[in-house]
Parts: sequence; C-alpha cells; structure tokens
Amino acid sequence: MNYVSGRANLLILMLNPVCIIARSISLFIILRHTSAKAMNKIRIPSIYAEMTPNPMTMKFVADYMLLPDGVHLEIMSAGAAGESPLALELFRMPFVKGVYIAANFVTVLKNDKASWNDVAFDVRDFIKDFIGSGGKIWNPAAPKASDDLQNNQTSAPEQFVSHAEPANSSEQKIIDAIEEHIKPAVESDGGLILFRSFKDGVVTLQLKGSCNGCPSSAITLKAGVEQLLKRVVPEVTEVIQEM
Repeated sequence: MNYVSGRANLLILMLNPVCIIARSISLFIILRHTSAKAMNKIRIPSIYAEMTPNPMTMKFVADYMLLPDGVHLEIMSAGAAGESPLALELFRMPFVKGVYIAANFVTVLKNDKASWNDVAFDVRDFIKDFIGSGGKIWNPAAPKASDDLQNNQTSAPEQFVSHAEPANSSEQKIIDAIEEHIKPAVESDGGLILFRSFKDGVVTLQLKGSCNGCPSSAITLKAGVEQLLKRVVPEVTEVIQEM
C-alpha cells in the first residue's frame, strides 16, 4: 500500500506543474479576450478639424462611423439635445449655436463671439476625449426633447432624415441626381441636401448642417444644383431652398 501511495503522490507532484501552466494559459486567454472586448467597445477616435464654406461652422471628422447609416442629428438648442449626450455637452460651450452629426463627422455652428482660430482645437480635443472615454453620441432611448432653454419652444432633433417620397418618375430622377452627383460634395463640406417637393417646375430642397445659413448656399443652388437638375429633368425651371 505504501508503494502504491508513494507512486500516486509522485504522479501528483509531476502533474502539478502542468496544472499550474494550464491554469496560467487559461487565465492569459481570458484576460486577453476581456481586454480585446473592452478595446472594441470603446474606441478612441482620431479627429481632425476641417473648414467648410460656411465661416460659422467647422467640421470635425473621425476615422470611423459615428452614427448608423440613415441617422442624422441636427440640434439647434441645448433643450433639444436630450437624445445626444455629445451635443448636450457641446452646448455647454458658450459659443456653440448648433450641432449636426452624421456619418463620421460632427459639424459645429458657432456664434460671432468666438473665432475658430481660438476654439477649434478645444472643440476637437473635447469630442475626441468625450468619445474615447465612452460618452454616447446618440441615445435613442432617451426621453424626448424638453422645452427649448432659450426660446421656450419644443424642438426635437431630426433623426432618420430622408428625401420626400417621389410621386413620379421625374421626382425619382431628381432624387437620383442628388444622391449621385450632389450629396457627396455637400457631405464633404459637413452638410446635407434633401429633396422636398417638385411642383410647377420648381424643386424645393432642404439644406442642413454647414449648408444651412451658408452665405454661398444660394450660389450653389443656382449655379450648381439648378443647372444640373435642369439637364436631368427638362421640366425643372427653378430650384429653391425650403425655409
């Protein structure tokens, strides 16, 4: 019995290092997997600032998508920022008048009391730190917007922004032309352009982001968009902006 017991004890001693190594490997795999999940959950973005044709706006571009496809947030007051924690925090900066978020960029509208030369880097660093620390860009489950803090008006951010439903082939051609030829250029400037209606030869479009209120938007509509749509749809006589 002592001989058998001795061999058993020797076998246990021999297996112990193996068990220790196995446990160490398992622990390493678990820690590595947990670390990878944490890195995937919170990704620190690379953000750069980009001027737009609108001198009152600045576009802050990330190296990955910030919102799902089809979601655009245009928020023009702190009271309407309930669904966007990022926008709400940006409105705490005294010079911020509006925030537009889409795809991989954030467009910030400022007032005339600040210069981008003085505040652009501060805004860029804030957005980077906010997202990198796990702050939410969009919270669709949040309560709807409260009363506007400045104008005492209820104003909710627009979310799933899209063109008006086309009623005929001419309107579909207009939308197709906007999507293919106009929208990419407008988005590169931190804005958005949407088809709203086509009646009696007049196309009505809605401008958002940096395009809204841009001094050159009227020229863009007439010299660029209107001429293109007239070529695509001969029935088009004029292009105007929805007010």
